[in-house]
Amino acid sequence: MMLLAFLGQATQARASWWMPPNASLHGTALDHQLIINLWILFGLFMLAHILLFAGILLQARQQPQPLAHSRWRFELAPLAAIAILFFSLAIWSAHLWASQRYTGTDPAAMQVEVVGMQFAWYFRYPGADAAFGITRPTLISAAEGNPLGIDTADERGRDDFVRSQLVLPAGREVNLRLRALDVIHGFAIPAMRVKQNAIPGQTFNIHFTPTVPGDYSILCTQVCGLGHAHMQAVVRILPSADFAVWLKQQKAPPAEGQP
Repeated sequence: MMLLAFLGQATQARASWWMPPNASLHGTALDHQLIINLWILFGLFMLAHILLFAGILLQARQQPQPLAHSRWRFELAPLAAIAILFFSLAIWSAHLWASQRYTGTDPAAMQVEVVGMQFAWYFRYPGADAAFGITRPTLISAAEGNPLGIDTADERGRDDFVRSQLVLPAGREVNLRLRALDVIHGFAIPAMRVKQNAIPGQTFNIHFTPTVPGDYSILCTQVCGLGHAHMQAVVRILPSADFAVWLKQQKAPPAEGQP
């Protein structure tokens, strides 16, 4: 396993030409595991073909031995080794996934709600009270500036604001609450190594820490209708000082053309 870890570290620096840029804290561990998996797959591929050709050559040079004398050595032992390897990788990947999906977030993590609907992403911030207000399907009206149906009668929702662009501070953990209004949408930020389906009637949480300022693509990875290809958005990662300025500006009604 130490050899595989070394191979993963040795090739990780050269992987930028075929991997999306990593801009999150946990992305390094995910990329590391992916590279190790690819090395294992390559090794098993080469080993299988070596054994295949070796078996053909040995079969042509000598009389075949009864299967009973070689069953454990050539069948059961490799099968047991592959099973152990498979379960070890599965446990490792499950641990990495659980660290972003199921473990609790830092109490100081920033809270943002992500809502998918045909064919757009909306991002709701809780405002100064750090609490989301109630939403009602009967109040949904994008034409009236309320695409998520926020109930303004609820005091907690009066300072909530919705944007079509996700803006986050670098170096601070963020917890995203995902939900969908119509069909299943696949929320994915390749640069953040984040992907989670948004399902109508359910709310999912996923957390990560962006590290590199810049603009990164948000995609929908579920075929959600005729406009699926256009269901894209942008996540903008700002330095903490710039984000504080941006957040302060959002307390007032946004200016014309502001995301």
